[in-house]
Amino acid sequence: MRKIMIIGSGGVGKSTFSRRLGEKLQIPVHHLDALYWKAGWELASREEQIQVQKGLVTQDAWIIDGNYGFTMDIRVEAADTIIFIDLPRIQCLYRVVKRRIQYHNQTRPDMGEGCDEQLDFEFLKWVWTYPKVKRPTILEKLQAVSTEKNIIIFKSAAEVEGFLQKL
Repeated sequence: MRKIMIIGSGGVGKSTFSRRLGEKLQIPVHHLDALYWKAGWELASREEQIQVQKGLVTQDAWIIDGNYGFTMDIRVEAADTIIFIDLPRIQCLYRVVKRRIQYHNQTRPDMGEGCDEQLDFEFLKWVWTYPKVKRPTILEKLQAVSTEKNIIIFKSAAEVEGFLQKL
């Protein structure tokens, strides 16, 4: 477990889990949100995102958290371990709102500099529809690589915590 990809809905805890896992395993952590978003919420071009991904996955060890479906195959191909945090959507929505309050007028540690925390209808809608719209595609992708990759799916916060405690 040296090249680890973390995916899941917004608010599921990818960044927090990645940080904790990185500390335990002594592996560098890369938050795609921090790499892809420029000041003022300007998203890097697709070409920039692809180049960033390709650069990261050539390293000897890494933890990369984030979804970004159009670059996901780069990570899937390079990863030895894929962790899908698959918590209930109501829990994710609660965490998104809590995060918005906690980081009001601030930039989260896992976000691009100059991107103060915000919450809009489109993001809430994305979190709400994630189980029906994004999850099936992710599960298909994981099934397709399940014989060659270490696939871990967490269904509860207790499973996430238990995994970290056992390391």
